Amino acid sequence: MLSTLLPAAAEAAAPYTMGQIFWSEFLGTAVLLLLGGGVVATNLLPKSKGKGGGWLLINWGWGLAVFAGVYVAFPTGGHLNPAVTIAKVVGHMFNSSVTLNGKLPDDVHAVAVTGTNVAVYIVAQFLGAFVGAVLCWLTFKKHFDEDCDPALKLGVFSTGPEIRSYGWNCLTEAIGTAVLILWVYVSGNTESAIGPLGVALIIVVIGNSLGGPTGYAINPARDLAPRIAHAILPIKGKGGSDWGYSWIPVVGPIIGAIVGTAIYFLTLASASA
Repeated sequence: MLSTLLPAAAEAAAPYTMGQIFWSEFLGTAVLLLLGGGVVATNLLPKSKGKGGGWLLINWGWGLAVFAGVYVAFPTGGHLNPAVTIAKVVGHMFNSSVTLNGKLPDDVHAVAVTGTNVAVYIVAQFLGAFVGAVLCWLTFKKHFDEDCDPALKLGVFSTGPEIRSYGWNCLTEAIGTAVLILWVYVSGNTESAIGPLGVALIIVVIGNSLGGPTGYAINPARDLAPRIAHAILPIKGKGGSDWGYSWIPVVGPIIGAIVGTAIYFLTLASASA
């Protein structure tokens, strides 16, 4: 009997394939953008039952969207965000035992930090974000057809600053992302390791505390891929996609990911070990 069970056990413990890694991050990010974009559409678009729900509704909606997306992509660490993936790469430079999904290197399900794996994560995140944004548009299609300020329609897809100052906007995005990345590293080494719910709550906190200036993208895929969807989709009365600002939610989070990781490994990593 034992011998008949061993092959099944070995198969169950097989390393993740490239396809499994891709679909994990793709589906998780698609869920993130469907639900995250959906709460913004609920708040902003004409004739929505939740119109005017306010900033707190959006922040809690995004937090719970992250909660859902992280659970979907839990096998691969639930990055959903190229900034998190880049943070893992930088962390691996400080400590070679860091893997992409947080498992120890000798775990059969550990996803090693390799160029191929990193590329699969980031491509999956961007494609998932694009598809999630399209699904959000399909869900609210009739509301997008209503007349309203084109900026509100763009706001469902991507972020924009309240005061346009590219240097300061980039700094805001970098600080918010650094807080997220530092929290991800610290929380992963606590006794509770509180997981997806903790990630949801830190997203809400960042939105409430640091999101006012720019709308807190803190995720290149979350902003750029839906912005491309906005440009491509036949949205009635949509206006421009604000390409002049589009680099801020990409560059700022990448800087923040690097800085947040460096702060952790240079100051806190030994205490958390």
